[in-house]
Amino acid sequence: MANLSRLPTPVIERWEWQYDGVCRSVDPEVFFPPDSERGPVRQRRELQAKQYCEHCPVLARCREHALMVQEPYGVWGGLTPRERDRILHEPGTVPAPRVSAVSLR
Repeated sequence: MANLSRLPTPVIERWEWQYDGVCRSVDPEVFFPPDSERGPVRQRRELQAKQYCEHCPVLARCREHALMVQEPYGVWGGLTPRERDRILHEPGTVPAPRVSAVSLR
């Protein structure tokens, strides 16, 4: 569960960037896995989510938010939970964006 104490204060200027996210027009299941999802199925879904992120005008702001509040679930700012965890625990580690041939909807 996310630590709510790290969330920005409820001021519209701190949240309004989310209105411009490409993800707003995509099924949330692309970004957040079902509990039982594992292996290649999960990897394909994450790659598809990252493709949307790649074209998002708020990618950097989304990534900053996810790292700041330590979002525990889903793809945020083009990063999976494992990638965010690695960045937070191994400074200087930033994964290169990878895009596969998975087509956007």
